[in-house]
Amino acid sequence: MIELTNLIKEFGDLTAVDDISLTVNKGEFFAVLGPNAAGKTTTIKMLVGLISPTSGTAKVCGYDVQSDPIEVRKRLAYVPDFPFLYDKLTPWEFLRFTGQLFHMTEEEIQERTRALIPRFSLEPYLKKSIESLSHGTRQRIAIVSALMHNPDVFVLDEPMVGLDPHHQFILKEVLKERSQTGMTVFLSTHQLSVAEEIADRIGIVHMGKMVAVGTKEELHNLGGTNNAALEETFLALTREESDVVTQRQLQQG
Repeated sequence: MIELTNLIKEFGDLTAVDDISLTVNKGEFFAVLGPNAAGKTTTIKMLVGLISPTSGTAKVCGYDVQSDPIEVRKRLAYVPDFPFLYDKLTPWEFLRFTGQLFHMTEEEIQERTRALIPRFSLEPYLKKSIESLSHGTRQRIAIVSALMHNPDVFVLDEPMVGLDPHHQFILKEVLKERSQTGMTVFLSTHQLSVAEEIADRIGIVHMGKMVAVGTKEELHNLGGTNNAALEETFLALTREESDVVTQRQLQQG
C-alpha cells in the first residue's frame, strides 16, 4: 500500500532524506522512530505530497504521489503534529466540510461520525468555535475528520502530542482496530513505548537513512540487545550509525 523507492530530499547542501526504500503492506501498522532532525517528517511530507522529492518515488495504493495526486488523496488521510483546521468553523461544520470534500452524503457523514465523536469525547465541543479549543481537542477533531472517510492509508506524524493519556489510549486502540480490518497505518513517534506496544514493524531513521526495519525481535537482534527494551535497541542502532559516519569523516579529513 506504501512504496518508497530510493527517496532522496536535498535542501541545498543538506540531504534530509538519503535514499530511503520501504514497502508497507495492506493492513500493516508501521511505526517510524528517529532522533530529532532524522528525516521522519520530511519523508512523511513527500509521502503525502506536501513536498516533492529530489529523486526517487513514493506510491500509495499503486499511485505515484507526484503524478497521480488526486487518486492518492482519495485513499489517504494525514494528521500532522499540529493540524491545520479552519478556526472560524465549529467542529461539526469542519467534519461536514471534510465529508463533502470526499463526496460523502449527509447520511454517510452522520453514520461515520456517530461512533467516532463520542469515542474521542467531542460531544461538548461540536458547536463551539474551533479557535477557542485546546490543542488536544483540535487534535482529536483532526483525527476524527481523517478517519471518517475510511482511508486505505492513514499517515500520522507525532499524533500523541497534546493528547491526554486517556485519548492516547483511545487513538492506539482505534488505529489497531482499523489496521486489523485492512487500513495501513504509517505513524511517526518519539514515544518508543507506543511503537513497541502496537506496531507490527518498526523503522528507525537516523541522519536521513533508514538504518533498520523489522519487528521488535528483529530490531533487538540487529542492535545486539537480545530482549532488552526498545529504548536500548534504538540507542544502540542510532549510536552505531553515528559512529560509522564519524569514522568516515575522520578518514576523509
